[in-house]
Amino acid sequence: MPTSEPGPARPQHPVLPEGVKGAGIDASAASRPAATAPVDRKRQPSGDEARGRAMRAAISVIAEKGTAALRMSDIAERAGMSTGHILYHFGKKDRLLLEVLAWSQADLWDRFREACDQAASPAEKLDLFVRFYLPRHQGDERYALWTQVLAQRHDEAGRQILTALLDGWDERLGAILREGRDLGHFAEVDVAEFTIRAVAMLSGLSEDVMFGRSRWQDTSAHAFALSALERELRPTGQA
Repeated sequence: MPTSEPGPARPQHPVLPEGVKGAGIDASAASRPAATAPVDRKRQPSGDEARGRAMRAAISVIAEKGTAALRMSDIAERAGMSTGHILYHFGKKDRLLLEVLAWSQADLWDRFREACDQAASPAEKLDLFVRFYLPRHQGDERYALWTQVLAQRHDEAGRQILTALLDGWDERLGAILREGRDLGHFAEVDVAEFTIRAVAMLSGLSEDVMFGRSRWQDTSAHAFALSALERELRPTGQA
C-alpha cells in the first residue's frame, strides 16, 4: 500500500483508471482547512465538477479527521454541497473512499513517473520506488485510507479496482527490475518471484511505520528496505 511524496496539485476531476494497482493524499496541502461556502441548493455542481469538488473535499477532511471519523456531511460542508448531492454521486461512504483512493493513486503514479524520468539509472528508480511505497510518517493519511478501504467488503467492481491498483505497483517494480537486468546493473533474478517478496517486505515495513514500532525511531525504514533489495540485486562479482 504505497504512499506519496509531496507533489503538484491533483487533477480537477477523479480518474478511475481502466484495468488499474497501488494512493496519494498530499497531507501538506490537504491538511490546510479549506473555506466552506453556504450550500446553495439551486446552484449545485453537476457531473465531473461535482465529483472533483467532492474528491478534493474528502481528501481535505480525511487529512484532518482520518477515515474512521469521516462523515458524508463533513465532505458536503467542505465542498459547499448538500449531503444529498454527495450521496447522489457516490451512494455511500465506502464507494467514495474507494474512488478517492483510485483518484489519488493516479496522481501518485504521475509523480512517480515524472521522478523516474529524471532518474539516471535503474538503481535510482528502485530508490524512488521504495520511497514512494513506504509511509512518510506514522499515521500517513493515504496509507490509512488504503488500510480502511482494503478492510471493507467490496462488490466485484470494487474488487477489480483494488486488484488493478495493487497490481500496478507490481508492474512498476517489474519494469525497473527488467531494465536493470538488461543493462547489467542488476543480477539475474526471477522478476515475478522477486517482486512478490519485495512488495511483501515493503508492506510489512509499512505496517511497522504506521504502528510506530520503536525500531524505526532511530533507523530509516527506507534505507533498510533499499539495502536489502540492493544486496540481492547486486551482480555477481561486485562488492
